[in-house]
Amino acid sequence: MSKLEDLVAELCPGGVEYKTLGEIAVDIYRGAGITRDQITPIGTPCVRYGEIYTTYIWFNECVSYTNEAVISNKKYFEYGDILFAITGESVDEIAKSCAYTGNEKCLAGGDVVVLKHNQDPKYLSYALATTEAQKQKSKGKVKSKVVHSSVPAISDIIVPLPPLTVQHEIVRILDNFTELTAELTAELTAELTAELTAELTARKKQYEYYKKLLLNFDGQRDVSYKWMTLGDVGRVSMCKRVMKAETGPDGDVPFFKIGTFGKEPDAYISQEKYDEYRKAYSFPKKGDVLISAAGTIGRTVIYDGEPAYYQDSNIVWVDNDESKALNKYLNYCYSMKPWAVSNGGTIARLYNDNINKAKIPVPSLEEQERIVAILDRFDTLCNDLTSGLPAEIEARRKQYEYYRDKLLTFKAKAI
Repeated sequence: MSKLEDLVAELCPGGVEYKTLGEIAVDIYRGAGITRDQITPIGTPCVRYGEIYTTYIWFNECVSYTNEAVISNKKYFEYGDILFAITGESVDEIAKSCAYTGNEKCLAGGDVVVLKHNQDPKYLSYALATTEAQKQKSKGKVKSKVVHSSVPAISDIIVPLPPLTVQHEIVRILDNFTELTAELTAELTAELTAELTAELTARKKQYEYYKKLLLNFDGQRDVSYKWMTLGDVGRVSMCKRVMKAETGPDGDVPFFKIGTFGKEPDAYISQEKYDEYRKAYSFPKKGDVLISAAGTIGRTVIYDGEPAYYQDSNIVWVDNDESKALNKYLNYCYSMKPWAVSNGGTIARLYNDNINKAKIPVPSLEEQERIVAILDRFDTLCNDLTSGLPAEIEARRKQYEYYRDKLLTFKAKAI
């Protein structure tokens, strides 16, 4: 038997007690609001809830400071206290917690709950990071842009509470395992990054070579094709103009502007406005290739059919007849196209006329499908390689979480 198993057998022969944090607490309370403009370069150390999400199990130094003279109704925390972030953006991560192991007296922000107790702080922090503990933290929470927890909800969380000697041994094991996992992950990251970078560079060169070869029909093998303008293929379309007053930072349907095209949206429109405009005006079909006509000229995104709206004139698409040209084939042609842009003053942009006059080689649909299939395979090879490193790191993380949860699962003591 291991030392831990010996200790559990000796000190907990009938099982381990499970208690709520409310039963464990010497005190539990919410911090006081500390605004962003109250953060200073020096002063009293403090923690705002967002900083808890970037801390793993414990921390011994604060990254923020404030002038405590300007903070009303001050709420402090000190060595050993457990901090919970009770505001967040994800149900699965709400009430993230960590232990403070530093020596200074610090201020807690308003969306932070402080738990004072007489247990091993690192043990509690490990126990509160388990899959079972997170299920309890997330229970009853509704998905929305902002998720909240509370002191009563935190107080109801149940954790196993073995004697302190057992807690200390678990902390020793998990500290060592955490350090080893971090070292192995760092080594793995460095090694795989070097290998993957070299391989990815080679694959991308190969991909670009075959893309140019497949889309250059002049003097190529016996393939029938004809040159067509995009105006012959279809009509340049765009969404109905949305006024700034019709958008907001929150809402039902994401509104993509040129700065957020292909990224995360920072503006939204109402479901009613989306339904109205989609029905009455031009709107892309699933699979249509959206093109940036400003900013990074010619960048493309294939519309996935999910509710979204796009800034008029800056984001356009060719409403093409797929009996002539497949959307995916067009997308590959666009990626090779040196767009002829117009300079309206200081900002280059792509006007409808530029798009209509652009020429592409159009072979038979059968040949288009063959080209798309080959290039899709290359694209998948590059993406699979890019995802290799995150997948390896994720596997290490899951292995760590499995052993952590196993160590922190006990036979419950009969009541």
